[in-house]
Amino acid sequence: MSSPSSSAAPLVALGDLAWDVLAKPDTMLLPGGDTTGRLELLGGGSAANLAVWARRTGHPAAFVGKVGRDRFGELATAELQAEDVHTALVLSDEHPTGVILALIDRRGQRAMLTGQGADWELRPEELPGEVIAGARHLHLTAWSLFRDPPRAAALEAAAIAQRSGATLSLDPGSFQMIQQLGRETFLAVVDGVPFDVLFPNKDEALAMSGEATPEGALAWLRARYPDALVALKLDEDGALLSGPETPHTHVPATPDQLVDATGAGDAFGGAFLAEWLAHGDAVRAARRAVQVGGWVVSRFGARPPADAALRQRLTAVEA
Repeated sequence: MSSPSSSAAPLVALGDLAWDVLAKPDTMLLPGGDTTGRLELLGGGSAANLAVWARRTGHPAAFVGKVGRDRFGELATAELQAEDVHTALVLSDEHPTGVILALIDRRGQRAMLTGQGADWELRPEELPGEVIAGARHLHLTAWSLFRDPPRAAALEAAAIAQRSGATLSLDPGSFQMIQQLGRETFLAVVDGVPFDVLFPNKDEALAMSGEATPEGALAWLRARYPDALVALKLDEDGALLSGPETPHTHVPATPDQLVDATGAGDAFGGAFLAEWLAHGDAVRAARRAVQVGGWVVSRFGARPPADAALRQRLTAVEA
């Protein structure tokens, strides 16, 4: 296991760390054909991305997970550490680091092909208990809940964090995986954890609720999880918020042109949690989060290098 920080980070993200292969063809892919396009190889994984964006937007963050003892694992870990995200990682000799292929169309929308790797094999006895018990907030993605392992490890981590007084959040991860697992089975797992914040996107909210509209899905989620703040991500339509202490609020999206949607939801979640944990104002946190998400979709990849334009946005929101 790699060494965590000497002092536990207030925000801990647990779950998926993988190596991303981003592919954006210039023309339609045809069987047996060839085309040019843009390719990038980068560290990825929803939980890892969220930790990076929380740290980039000013909040100390740690990542807990499992990678293969291989070159991809070394590269993905190095990218996290370069972002000043503290790592508490289990190294596996039996399973390789996961690889995710993201196929991005001309509109910037992406379809993901996930190669299950070591991050799907995390077990409860491998958890770094001190890191999790020292967290002020624990974030999970549903990628850690869709099968077991790593479900038992994720649920044990949530129990440790809750006993220590931490708040909990969940990104439902994939509407298609919810459907494949079965809506009622997925809900039974989520019902067993007292999440304080839920970050579904539109498709995930509809899959969880069975409703036909985002407004209907939001109302259903609030009724099902009355103690949770729901931040419903709606892409170009911004975000809808509703929670025990947050009235129904629409936060508009930015006017950024979509280049690549990969990781935008993770960026939103990381920026939101960094701000919300600092002061507890969900609307203010969402206003900052949509700025970060808009900046990400106008660039290629889930973690484009931070630049002056991003810093200017964050400064303007703070002002």
